[in-house]
Order: sequence, then structure tokens, then C-alpha cells
Amino acid sequence: MQFTYSNPTQIHFGQGQIAAIADVIPAQSKVLVIYGGGSIKKNGVYDQVTDALKNHTWLDFAGVEPNPTKETLDKAVAIAKQEQIDFILAVGGGSVIDGSKYVAAAAKYDGDGWDILTGKYTIESALPIGAILTLPATGSESNPAAVITKAETQDKLPFMHPSVRPVFAVLDPDAMKTLPERQLVNGIADAWVHTCEQYITRPTNAAVQDGYAETLLRNLKTLGEQFAVRDNDAWRANLMWSANQALSGLIGQGVPQDWATHMIGHELTALWHVDHARSLTIIQPSLLRNQIDYKRAKLEQMGRNVFGFANSDDLAERTIDAIEAFYKQLGLETKLTEHTGNKETAINAVIDQLTKHGLTSLGENQSITLEKSREILENAIG
Repeated sequence: MQFTYSNPTQIHFGQGQIAAIADVIPAQSKVLVIYGGGSIKKNGVYDQVTDALKNHTWLDFAGVEPNPTKETLDKAVAIAKQEQIDFILAVGGGSVIDGSKYVAAAAKYDGDGWDILTGKYTIESALPIGAILTLPATGSESNPAAVITKAETQDKLPFMHPSVRPVFAVLDPDAMKTLPERQLVNGIADAWVHTCEQYITRPTNAAVQDGYAETLLRNLKTLGEQFAVRDNDAWRANLMWSANQALSGLIGQGVPQDWATHMIGHELTALWHVDHARSLTIIQPSLLRNQIDYKRAKLEQMGRNVFGFANSDDLAERTIDAIEAFYKQLGLETKLTEHTGNKETAINAVIDQLTKHGLTSLGENQSITLEKSREILENAIG
């Protein structure tokens, strides 16, 4: 329980809040609006943004893909530099917001933006960012982290810096109304695993963090169970806020964090374009079983406080089974079958990538060696 915590992102939550950007983006700023495949032009969000920015000078950049690539984002960086952009407005889900963070930082750097991901360049400053969230999942709208893919080399790497934390975020649940079922399910899974990465480690007596994490997990479990009747304001609002709080920074303060599921899962996405959330549900159950000796106490706590299980000698094992059953109930994969080639070739491909990226000791105990990663993949890959 030793930490310094600050989250200065201003949140505008609720219906109609997109209009707030008219006042929170400085009037003199030249704005670059960054978005994805164009769904915001079909659901009314783009029209609301246009109306709110009617007194601003602004340009837009479309086409940021799921798991945003350096190759696409560098085009936006060039525009930001050429047009002397003062402010970035990300309109979309985690991929768009992550990509906008890359643009904001790379626009203030004379070299190749990928240097940020490899550590060759340490961010000194970035353009200010605002976010309008349309897909609740990653919490990127109020945290300082991003994950970017270099398609040319199939590398997917994270970076983190305070200067790319959005200065404000608009969370209007109405923006979710037209989202496909697959994306909503992914959002639940992403928020769930984000919470688990900060919770299923070892006991620390951090009562607030544990209690808040358990509340988020119970909320997400309930939202999953209510998925068939999801078309209502309360369901959308609770998912949007739960996903934000899962990775806003609070529940991870002063406690050990894991993130091995993410590090291994990133390689599945980079190699075979597996949806980010589904890469997590594929890896996590196998990882938890592999690391159960370290995680038994917290798994038992989760079993009691999230799933309502009674104490038993196999409580940790039953909790992992329940997590996997939750994913399957939502139609999420828990085995990788999308790889090319045979199982051994697929495992070797992931191990090669982990080695290349220096991810040879993962988890809160650094106990997931390459050998352990191979064991996890043996169970996670079909």
C-alpha cells in the first residue's frame, strides 16, 4: 500500500454529453478528429461532433483499424505535423484512442514513431488528447497506456506515458446502441480480464482495491448474464462505466499486477489477427491453471466473493472452471483454432515472438518463463 495516484482525465458521462467538447477544447485549437471505419457516421456520433466543433478549425482522419497499425497511424502523424495540429480528438473505441495516443506523441518527435514502442525514444511531450468513447472495453479513454501493431513485422507492443492520458473523455452510453453483438461481448471480456490482471495475484490486505475489483467483476458477470436483454439505458451505462473503472488505475494501486495474459495474447493478435478480447479468453484459463500454486488464495477469494461458492479443497479449480464457463456462455473462445499450420508450429511462432520481445519472465512473480509459456500454449492452442 505504497503509491502515488492521480487521474486528471475529466469525465463527461451520460446522454448528450458529446456537446460538452465545444467548451472543453480550446477555441483557438486546430483539431484533428481521428476515428475508425466510419460507423460514427451511421449512428449520429459524427454529426454531434461536427455540431460541437462548428466554431473550431478541424480536420478528420478516418480508417484506424482494430489493433491499430503504425502504418496507418503514421499517415495521421504526417497530417498532424503538416497542418500544425494543436489538439487530437479520438472518436471510437480503444483502438482509435490508443492510435490517437501514438499520433499525439509521434507528432512531437522528429524520428520514426515506432521508436516510442521500442524504447529508443522516451516521450518528452505530446499533443493534448480528448476522447469520445463509442465502444466500452479498454479504459484507454482515461489512462496513459496504448498498444500499437507494426504490421510489417507482426509486432504488437505497448507504451505508457502521462502526457498521452486524455485531458477529457466523453462517455455517452447512447453511442453503444448500434454496436454489433460481437463487440459488446468483447467489451465485457476485455474489462473482466483487465480487472483480473490486477486482482488474481496474491493477497495483500488492500481491502479497497480488492473490494472494488470484486464489485466490478460481479457487475460484469451480471451484465453477461443479462446479455439477452441488453437493449436498455442501464445495461449500456453500467458496462461503459465498469469498463472504464477496470483500467482507470484505481484498483491497481499498491497491489501486485500480472498482465501475462495480455503479453501472450498480444502475440495471438499480431500473428493471426485474433480479436484482442478473445486472445485474452483463450490464454487466461490455461494460464491460471498453470500458475494456480501462486494464485490459489486469490482464486479462492474470487470464488467466494464473486461466484458465491462455498469453501472447499478445490475452490480455486472450481473458480477457474467458472471463469471459463462464463466466457463460453458469452460465446467466447477458450481455445485458439484460428492459427495457420499445426499446433506445434503455432506454439513455436508465439514463443519466437515472446523471445524477440524480451517477454521471457512474465506475471506478478516473474514465474512465467518461456517454458511455462509453452505449457500454457499447449493447453490454450487447439
